[in-house]
Amino acid sequence: MVIRRFLTLACLALCLSAPAYALTKVETSVDRNPAIQGEYLVLSIKADDDVDNASLDTSGLLKDFIVGRTSVSRSTQIMNFDASKETRWQILLAPKQTGTVIIPAMTIDNISSDPIELKVAAPGSQPEQMKNLFIRSSVSTETAYVGQLITYKVKLYLGVELQRGVLSAPNVEGAQLKQLGEDVDGAEIIDGRRYRVIERTYSLIADEPGTLSLSGASFSGDVLVESSRRGGMFSFNESRPMQAKAAPSEIEVLPIPAGYQGDWLVSDLVVLKEDWKKDAQYQVGVPITRNISLLASNADDTSLPSISLSLPDSFKVYPEKPQRKTYVRDKQVVAQLNQTTAIVPTQPGSYTLPEIRIPWWNSRTQKQEFATLPARNISVAPASANQESPQLTTVTPQSDSSGLWPAISALFALLWLATSLLWYRHYQAYRYRATPSGADEGATSHAPKATDALRQFEIACRDGKTGDALVALQRHMSQQAGKPMTLTDIAALSYDLDQAIQAIQRQGYSPDGQGLEVEKVITAVKNAPKAAPHSTQSALRPLNPL
Repeated sequence: MVIRRFLTLACLALCLSAPAYALTKVETSVDRNPAIQGEYLVLSIKADDDVDNASLDTSGLLKDFIVGRTSVSRSTQIMNFDASKETRWQILLAPKQTGTVIIPAMTIDNISSDPIELKVAAPGSQPEQMKNLFIRSSVSTETAYVGQLITYKVKLYLGVELQRGVLSAPNVEGAQLKQLGEDVDGAEIIDGRRYRVIERTYSLIADEPGTLSLSGASFSGDVLVESSRRGGMFSFNESRPMQAKAAPSEIEVLPIPAGYQGDWLVSDLVVLKEDWKKDAQYQVGVPITRNISLLASNADDTSLPSISLSLPDSFKVYPEKPQRKTYVRDKQVVAQLNQTTAIVPTQPGSYTLPEIRIPWWNSRTQKQEFATLPARNISVAPASANQESPQLTTVTPQSDSSGLWPAISALFALLWLATSLLWYRHYQAYRYRATPSGADEGATSHAPKATDALRQFEIACRDGKTGDALVALQRHMSQQAGKPMTLTDIAALSYDLDQAIQAIQRQGYSPDGQGLEVEKVITAVKNAPKAAPHSTQSALRPLNPL
């Protein structure tokens, strides 16, 4: 009986001595008072127990505040076997009006905090050096034209350590907005206080005339601030959410001037450049590479017009795809377009490559100007393979008419001539017997033969050397015709030859050239018809020994 009572009392004592967790107090505080209208402050709510997130009702704050992001954290502390728990809410609030505003009591499980009387000042009344975080923004101009690039710069000033955050672009309608380059991390000193500065640059291009409104860039994140806990002698870095927003901006957008002519391009400065080799030697069939660059200050690469070359009919043009880019140099935005073109002369002679003019509107002088490249005079020489082969001539050595040697020489000449005549008659008889009945003997005797130039053409085609192939083709066809032949002359002989030449040129000089059908091209050249010889043919039919 005594033992049973003892055990009952022991269990009761253990139950009474066990810690009981129950919510007993709710506290609220703000990180600044007075506050600024429209700027965020942090409302901290602490409960001395582990409670559910949904147990806190914040609907009472919506009347006088803009409620931003809310974060919740929990902690447990044990000191001398005494455990305590805590739940903390941090809410971003932005006062809607100036004057005195009451933050109502916050209630959790029937336990309420004390209300807070908050004084709200007008925007701009608090010096920036008193703030831990703020944003400044600026635009390059308050008046711009349609299509003109406007730079919008944002600077985030941090007087405390940044833990994490997001810098958001301003909201704008009726314009193209994109970031230029990477963020620049630096530092500035304002009224003796050192700030970390994160700078970001945006490009802004208006699509239509009128008034362009920017809401202002914004920041949302967490910073680390010093905070002492429970009156201890040590301070700790505490994560605190913060938000900031830049002031709104307005830009007046002007329409395109009525007197402007050409593709619309507005800039501070436009320059045309090219890589051109002076005193260069040019030949038919050898491509000329022309690199032209168009640069514009304070413009976007999408605004740069394409560069078109107007050349004589004796040139074939193979432009590559233009390369565009926009970059920042010496705090200036520069747009660049690079155009590479392969120009292939098809006929020799002297030519003038026309002047290139790009119209643009100078936003500073309010006038239309032109970026130009001067005209170029070039001389195109025939291809080296087009030169006529030297004619073989027989030189009869002079002999002394006196003595025995002239008679002996004449006798040997007669014998050689008789032998050649007999051989020729024998060959003609053999060829006549070998020719099938009904066959055109003239066509057989004039069948094309494989020349060195033709073999070089086949090798160049199989090796993918398009320039060598065109030169060898001209040489082969010139030898067959007995006169110089240009690529245009060769292409006019037949449809297959024209297609073969175009296929070779596409393979070598066009950026979208496909694989060359080598065998098809070689067959077209081998089966090519002959061109009319340079000299006038005799009207007599060739004599056939019957």
